[in-house]
Amino acid sequence: MQGQMQHSPLSIASLIDFAERYHPEVEIVSRRVEGDIHRSNFGECAQRARQIANGLDELSIAQGSRVGTLAWNGYRHMELYYGVSGSGRVLHTINPRLHPEQVAYIVNHAEDEVVCFDMTFLPIINGIAAHCPGVKAWIALCDADALPTDTGLNNLHSYEAWIAKHPATYTWPTLDENDASCLCYTSGTTGNPKGVLYSHRSTVLHAYAGALPDALNLSSRDVVLPVVPMFHVNAWGIPFSAAAVGCKLVFPGPAMDGKSIHDLLEAEEVTFAAGVPTVWQMLLSHMSDAKLHFSTLKRTVVGGSACPPAMIKRFRDVYDVTVLHAWGMTEMSPLGTVCSLRKHHLSLSPDEQLKILCTQGRPVYGVDLKIIDDEGNALPHDGKAQGELLVRGPWIIQSYFKSEGGDPLIDGWFPTGDVATINPEGYLLITDRSKDVIKSGGEWISSIDVENLAMAHDDVVMAACLGMPHPKWDERPMLAVVKKPDSPLTSAELLAFFVGKISKFQIPDDVVFVDAIPLGATGKMQKVKLREQLAGYTLPSI
Repeated sequence: MQGQMQHSPLSIASLIDFAERYHPEVEIVSRRVEGDIHRSNFGECAQRARQIANGLDELSIAQGSRVGTLAWNGYRHMELYYGVSGSGRVLHTINPRLHPEQVAYIVNHAEDEVVCFDMTFLPIINGIAAHCPGVKAWIALCDADALPTDTGLNNLHSYEAWIAKHPATYTWPTLDENDASCLCYTSGTTGNPKGVLYSHRSTVLHAYAGALPDALNLSSRDVVLPVVPMFHVNAWGIPFSAAAVGCKLVFPGPAMDGKSIHDLLEAEEVTFAAGVPTVWQMLLSHMSDAKLHFSTLKRTVVGGSACPPAMIKRFRDVYDVTVLHAWGMTEMSPLGTVCSLRKHHLSLSPDEQLKILCTQGRPVYGVDLKIIDDEGNALPHDGKAQGELLVRGPWIIQSYFKSEGGDPLIDGWFPTGDVATINPEGYLLITDRSKDVIKSGGEWISSIDVENLAMAHDDVVMAACLGMPHPKWDERPMLAVVKKPDSPLTSAELLAFFVGKISKFQIPDDVVFVDAIPLGATGKMQKVKLREQLAGYTLPSI
């Protein structure tokens, strides 16, 4: 016997329809590429999304065809999220921080027929257009009078002029909820990026999950600043959750520096912000130098890479801001786990609570986790056993776009490439990437633990721990450090800082000070490039 409930397909169009019907006045505030502040709302977003859908019809872009974007976080990008996917096309957000050759590769691999871009990225477009013959139209996200006339691009349109030609009346098609909605590519740190194709169903379920109290805890009472880029895993799904719950959105545009972010936080009374650790490091440095505070910010979610405990502690103790440590991947839409305290943790001391908050947290309902050993055997969730982390769930990848790389699953589970422990309460602790873990004398050393401890030193801006070849121990840790300008910190002083805080065998054999640590397109450290910079280095003990 089946239930007798109505069936309504989960679709991205239903999210913007709901937002227009029940909270059209809720603001969408954007700092534009031009530098000014633009104010829109969900009602206008819905109307302009329908104009986009009509415009794509005029360009003869069929359902299922891909529409690319190279754009910052802003109201026009938000409109494209809904106008493209809602009308049955596939939104392909492109990371402009990738090398231009990689951008051209994924435009062609995705078979994008339209590419919409912020004027910041016109040089990239000029460089790749001749290599992307399948693109029928290039749409600059600008007013008609700002459209350059000397680019040499064929079929170049002004976004505002393009949508102005089309009515705001449009009936969203009834789609199969398993139809493709969005396409995101991995960052391509090794080889070409691979595509991850989300469905309407997976996206809407992810939007529900993201708003849960023990996830991002979004509500209509929040003012949300997604610093995480909209070209990176759909800004962690926040634009979709926001439409569902009716929270005000504040988009930072291209200005990610500490002052610009703090100015927006204060001017728009932001209560919740989301971003990677490198962004928050810039913000905290600016606030410390300028002796500033937060008037309204209460929560921030930190993901993309492990959040240093010192950052969590500083947000909490100095600024009274709760850090939600989160973990996920492009292949997971991306939300996998979020760290929040359970009721019985509230009576613990601040230091004991901090130990919990430094984990990646517990899985959001819908996500299942397990860890396995080298033979594929499941390991206990005892907080001690370390193994490769596998995941499964309704918004987790089944296969890569165009089956690139073959079947990625192991008995229905996706291998993340992370090494982790899971404790009896389900709290996940990522101890390392499997490719970064340091094997020394038969023992594993977590590069993340070493990096986090280094970051707790007041004079350290960034740290990367690498395993270096050693004739006796196989590998020994070496620490590359960016220190604060004019800091007198020495290698010996930093190594002494580790004593008594971690086991002796985990303490790095050496510290090398560098001007910068290379970061990838999503803000993660690129250890392969760092190794290239350090080519020829040998440990002092050899």
